[in-house]
Amino acid sequence: MSATVIAALLVAVGIVGIVLPVLPGLVLVVAGIAVWAVTRGDAVAWTVLGVAVAIVVVGSVVKYLLPGKRLRESGVPGRTIAAGAVLGVIGFFVIPLVGLFLGFVLGVYLVELTRLGSHDRAWPSTRQALAAVGWSIAIELAAGLLAAAVWAGALVFA
Repeated sequence: MSATVIAALLVAVGIVGIVLPVLPGLVLVVAGIAVWAVTRGDAVAWTVLGVAVAIVVVGSVVKYLLPGKRLRESGVPGRTIAAGAVLGVIGFFVIPLVGLFLGFVLGVYLVELTRLGSHDRAWPSTRQALAAVGWSIAIELAAGLLAAAVWAGALVFA
């Protein structure tokens, strides 16, 4: 199997891993591009790898800063997100794939229900947390797809 095919498989699995957070998506995308760059070994390959890594680093930073800022502005406490994350991890092992999402939602909702005292007040906070997670996934996906596009461009044009 050629290095380009292996790289393509790693990039594709990485993109899927971003959407279904089971695998470290961006790491796999960069690993795939790195496999290709190392075997090609020329200036184009190293430049593409450098650009892809820069895109992934910027995307990773933005992925945590932007949704976190929106959550803080909406008044959802950090402990609520932490509880959602813990129940999300537990849910992942109890119900594969969808358990992560369901556990996160349940964790955020339960903490907010306890903190705010009613469904009518807890649900808007839960929706804010879900929107932040959605933005986080969208930003990570955009970074992964952009890095993959840079690599694909090099395959076609270099």
